[in-house]
Amino acid sequence: MAVSAMYPGTFDPITLGHEDLVRRALRLFNTVVVAVAANPGKEPMFSLDERVDLVKTVLADMDNVEVTGYSGLTVDFARDNNLQVIVRGLRAVSDFEYEFQLASMNRHLTDEVETAFLTPTEQFTFISSGLVREIATMGGDVTDFVSPKVRLALLERCGEKQIEHRN
Repeated sequence: MAVSAMYPGTFDPITLGHEDLVRRALRLFNTVVVAVAANPGKEPMFSLDERVDLVKTVLADMDNVEVTGYSGLTVDFARDNNLQVIVRGLRAVSDFEYEFQLASMNRHLTDEVETAFLTPTEQFTFISSGLVREIATMGGDVTDFVSPKVRLALLERCGEKQIEHRN
């Protein structure tokens, strides 16, 4: 039976931890749709189109991966696109409570979509997009946390801030 999954997130920016989870999800599912959320509740550093483009660039070498932007409820996107599973990453115990609430609410909204939790490879457990953005805006080196193309995008976006911080 072919099972397709979605990996939703804001991906602002996509990190090596996100990339790791997509690669690992591909071992379990026939197709993984990386769904980049518009998420109007957050103020992203990169626009939705920029985030979709960065994710497509980073994941270009992976077969059976699709990348798209979306808005609205994640569970509705999954159901409307015939995706049976929502993949979520758990970095630490602190992530579990929130992710458990999301999975429970999604199950309440529909029984057509399941949630699967994956834990990151150990070297990526501490990486988050928020920390990467903070490091980049303060002039720190993000080389170990993101792909080279994302690093360049961060340097372009934060260049002036990095110069101000260093002076």
